[in-house]
Amino acid sequence: MSCSRFLLAALLLMSNVLAHAAGGPPHELRPGLYVGGQPDPAQLQALATQGVTTVIDLRGADEDRGYPEAERVRALGLHYVALPVDGAAGVSEANARALQQVLASSEGPVLLHCASGNRVGALLALVAHERGASEEAAVAEGRAAGLGSLEPTVRARIRGTQP
Repeated sequence: MSCSRFLLAALLLMSNVLAHAAGGPPHELRPGLYVGGQPDPAQLQALATQGVTTVIDLRGADEDRGYPEAERVRALGLHYVALPVDGAAGVSEANARALQQVLASSEGPVLLHCASGNRVGALLALVAHERGASEEAAVAEGRAAGLGSLEPTVRARIRGTQP
């Protein structure tokens, strides 16, 4: 393989890895619930076209989104809900209950996102456990939504211990 082809292959691989690490585009976890990392304006437009009515943002106000997300969501005629989850400290039963309430009161499909999907998966795992799922089943659901480095925190919360 020539040096230029090798470099091109390496760049393509790295861009794929970075896209996955950033959460990638939102995906439908189950009917009516899309999850993922930070959506861009085109992804928001596409989701609105697909019928999403509510966007739940787990990012803190100080996290850069690259554009005024709340304004863009509202301009699309969607409902915007800010539920800031500050890293591991924000992965709590209280935030899981708050998320459960927002999901239950939302009319129509929902996009739930953070920066990468990690916090999304963490809270959804706690919600699943609260609904009666075993630790393993709850963590599996969380992973499907993007749970990664916060898994030890989730397991500690489920077990009632501090991480």
